[in-house]
Amino acid sequence: MILMTAETTSVIPIRGMTCAVCAGAIERGLEKTEGIQEAVVNLATEKATVTFDSQKIHLSEIREVIRSLGFEPVIPMVEESVDQEALAKEKEIKRMWIKFIIASLFAVPLFYISMGPMMPWREWLLPQALDMKHYPVNFALTQLVLCLPIVIVGYRFYTVGFLAMIRRSPNMDSLIAIGTSAAFIYSFYHTVLIMRGQITDVMMVLYYETAGVIVTLLLLGKALEAITKSRTTEALKKLLNLAPKTALILHNHKEKEIPIEEVEVGDIVVVKPGAKVPVDGVVVKGYSAVDESMLTGESMPVDKEEGSQVYGATINTTGMLHFKAEKVGSETALAQIIQLVEEASGSKAPIAKLGDMVSRYFVPIACFIAIIAGVTWFVVTSDVEFALRIFMAVLVIACPCALGLATPTAIMVGTGKGAEHGILIKGGEALETAHKIDTIIFDKTGTITEGKPVVTDAMVVSQALTLDELIQLTASAESGSEHPLGKAIVTEAGRRGLKLFPISDFISFTGRGIEAEINGRRVLAGNKKLMNEKRVCLDELDTILNLLTKEGKTPMYIAIDGELAGLIGVADPVKASSKKAIGMLKNMGIEVAMITGDNEKTAHAIGAEVGIERIRAEVLPRDKAKAVKSIQEEGRCVAMVGDGINDAPALAQADVGIAIGQGTDVAIESANIVLMHSDLMDVGTAILLSKKTIRNVKQNLAWAFLYNIILIPVAAGILLPFGGPSLNPMLAAGAMGLSSISVLANALRLKRFKAHR
Repeated sequence: MILMTAETTSVIPIRGMTCAVCAGAIERGLEKTEGIQEAVVNLATEKATVTFDSQKIHLSEIREVIRSLGFEPVIPMVEESVDQEALAKEKEIKRMWIKFIIASLFAVPLFYISMGPMMPWREWLLPQALDMKHYPVNFALTQLVLCLPIVIVGYRFYTVGFLAMIRRSPNMDSLIAIGTSAAFIYSFYHTVLIMRGQITDVMMVLYYETAGVIVTLLLLGKALEAITKSRTTEALKKLLNLAPKTALILHNHKEKEIPIEEVEVGDIVVVKPGAKVPVDGVVVKGYSAVDESMLTGESMPVDKEEGSQVYGATINTTGMLHFKAEKVGSETALAQIIQLVEEASGSKAPIAKLGDMVSRYFVPIACFIAIIAGVTWFVVTSDVEFALRIFMAVLVIACPCALGLATPTAIMVGTGKGAEHGILIKGGEALETAHKIDTIIFDKTGTITEGKPVVTDAMVVSQALTLDELIQLTASAESGSEHPLGKAIVTEAGRRGLKLFPISDFISFTGRGIEAEINGRRVLAGNKKLMNEKRVCLDELDTILNLLTKEGKTPMYIAIDGELAGLIGVADPVKASSKKAIGMLKNMGIEVAMITGDNEKTAHAIGAEVGIERIRAEVLPRDKAKAVKSIQEEGRCVAMVGDGINDAPALAQADVGIAIGQGTDVAIESANIVLMHSDLMDVGTAILLSKKTIRNVKQNLAWAFLYNIILIPVAAGILLPFGGPSLNPMLAAGAMGLSSISVLANALRLKRFKAHR
């Protein structure tokens, strides 16, 4: 019996995550749940990508699992757009700023009152009623009253932190909650003793300002972090802004403007000059030129007429078009691009596993270090206040926020930047692997070459014909053929403005050529083999033939009434960027090879033109993947660049498959990276982007590790026996916030990346 599974992947927005430990706890909780195959939680995007068997578990049950872990899964509205999601995040940032401002209004006077007695001019700083020597109760209670609103505003640190501890998965909030609660409880206990008159030296037993200022600084850090995070998705927002908000459709023979979300398949959409095309479809009426640069990178507008395909977010330039909507909503080309970018941003690169593993064990270890340091200093000094300061400083400085943000932020900015340049990277793994590539294999036709044969040479042998007459007769004969070489000659005739003659008695010789009768004349067009079969002498063209073959061109002989009349050379021209792109890759130290099903002479001619020495010709489609594997077995990290259905197995076999955007859907589906502009310069650009992104990730991880490795021992007081400094808990809070912001700021440097074209 075969067991069928209904594998489904859903993206669930989650609120309440504060660090990598939160993300890891959700991942582990979900993956332990029956029916869930994989869960990847991205701290930067605050989303979980969950792959599950819908026959075993429902989406509502998955949300309930997340809720049971102490986090809030968000159920987006059916019609909710990404713009609305961005608006919700803006509101959240505004709420964070309001919380920080409220906390600051109480933290500033709290710090002022608590630190005032230490100043030499203290008698002018504080009112007499708050003098700690004469009115110790007022001094203590005022600080308590000022500290309470700050703790209330920062309540999430405590609710989330203590719940995480109860679930045996302590996180960043747990460290904050323990440290500031210890300071608050210690201070409150001594406030009670002060009210009873049991303590007179009140300055050394109150730490309300420590708890209050730490929470205030952390709220500031969270607000700045949220703002910086929002900037990492700017590339995605730019893509979203390309689409128009409304569409003009024909309803009962009248034009009607409706929201783009309401356009349905089959609607007749009207696009006026200067307007954006709202969805994908096929033209049913009108003629115009459409700017498709946002999809293809081609600066020249593309002519559109009845039967032409149009794509959403492209710009109509001159005429009016009526087209039938074929793909709407998430099915449009732009929506597919956005989805790819979102999936890549939400995916996890292998390098992220290091940060996840460290974060998982980091919080328990930090708690252990804090306890050991606090107890040790209490034993050494018998000073409870000093030991408490050490304990709090270690807990606050140890928050692993920077570790959790190090990888996803860089991946998000990197993939977003790639999308800006028309380079779609399908996930963090592809982005990471691309920087290791040392060998790139190119398909020839449609990849290095244009994939559209054109007439390059033509010569007449017969004195009875002109060159135009030779092309006119040959094109007329080939008008009944579907062969690419024949189509190239028909296109050339059209370019020259030559009218085609009607033909009769058309015969096709498979793999050799064609024969047809035109105006009473017998026209034969084909290769050398066909001419030999028909006993047509070719001796006088041997020199020309050798020259064309050496240049990678395909000769087509034309005979009229059994006599050689001329020769037409056809070639698939090399793309303008191919030679430069291959030179760029060689300068990067990457070996370049070519695999093609074409003959040896043509393959080597094209290779010589673009600068490729390693060539494998006459390779059958089914053997292309084997050819890739054989190079991999040499210990090379291989990328395959192709565009056709026959390239799909090789693209899948390669370490990184790179598809040309104008290629087939199958090739694009099999690839890890899609070049929407079909410009081979983007191959090198994609690898450079990968190198810069992974370097950025490593810098972020190095900073996050060093920050904790250096400052935790300092906070624990390791330098004190040698006359060095310790770390005040308030400074620790500021440093912790700064570490997260520095990681995010470093990731944003990738926004300066420029494509090489």
